[in-house]
Amino acid sequence: MEGPIRNTFYQLQTDLGELLASLTPGDRLPSEPDLAKKLGVSRATLREAMRKFEGQGLIRRRQGVGTFLVGNPQVLETGLEVLESIESIARKSNLQVSMGALNFIRKEADEEIAGKLKIAPGSELLQIERVIYVKDRPVAYLIDIVPAEILTEAELNQGFTGSVLDCLLKRGTPALSNSYTEIGSVPAPTSVAKSLEIQRGDVLMFFNAYLYDDSGRAVDYSMSYFLPGYFRFHVVRRVEAL
Repeated sequence: MEGPIRNTFYQLQTDLGELLASLTPGDRLPSEPDLAKKLGVSRATLREAMRKFEGQGLIRRRQGVGTFLVGNPQVLETGLEVLESIESIARKSNLQVSMGALNFIRKEADEEIAGKLKIAPGSELLQIERVIYVKDRPVAYLIDIVPAEILTEAELNQGFTGSVLDCLLKRGTPALSNSYTEIGSVPAPTSVAKSLEIQRGDVLMFFNAYLYDDSGRAVDYSMSYFLPGYFRFHVVRRVEAL
C-alpha cells in the first residue's frame, strides 16, 4: 500500500475501534453503506478493516441479518506441548463447546492421501467433517481422514462428540504415540467460510496434522481450521546452552 492509503486504513482501524467501544455487546452496527459513509471510506476498505475485528472475535457478521458486537470472546487457551482435543481444552477453561454439523464421507485413497497415510492407493477411508461451537458461535472446522479399519461410521454414530483423538483414546486401540503438526494461516476456503459464518478468504489458523500409533503408523490425517479470536496457543521452550 502507498503511504496515504495506509494512513487512511489505520485511521479507519482506530475509528472503528472507537465505535465498537461505544457499543454494548449484542448491539447491531449500522449497515455497511451507512457505516462506510459515516467513516468516510469505501465499502471495500471498510470490509477489509472489519475482517480484523471479526478475526479477533469482537464482531460477528451474519449474512442478510447484519453485524453485531460480540464483546470479549471466550477464548480457548492451551500449550502445544501435549496433544489435546478442543473438548479437553474447553474443560480446563471451564467453557462449554458443542459439535454442530457432522458429515461422513466414504472414499478411496488417492495418490496424495495414500502417501500421507503410507497406505496403498485405493484403500478405503472415512473422512469426518464437523463444526465446533462455543455457545452459538462456530469457531472451528475439523476434518479427519482415517483408514476404514481404524474407525467406522457405525462406531462414530454412538456418542461421538467431535474429537477423533478422544474417541481413540477412550477405546484404547490403536495405542497412540505422538503427533506431527504443521501450523500456519490460510485464507478460508468457500465451504469452510460458510460453515464458520465468515467471509471467503478471511484468515484462519490452520493445523495440518498426522497422528501415529506406537508402531509409527499414521492412523489419522487431519486439517483443522480455527477462528483466531477464539483460540490462543502457546509453547514453553527451553533455553539451549551455548
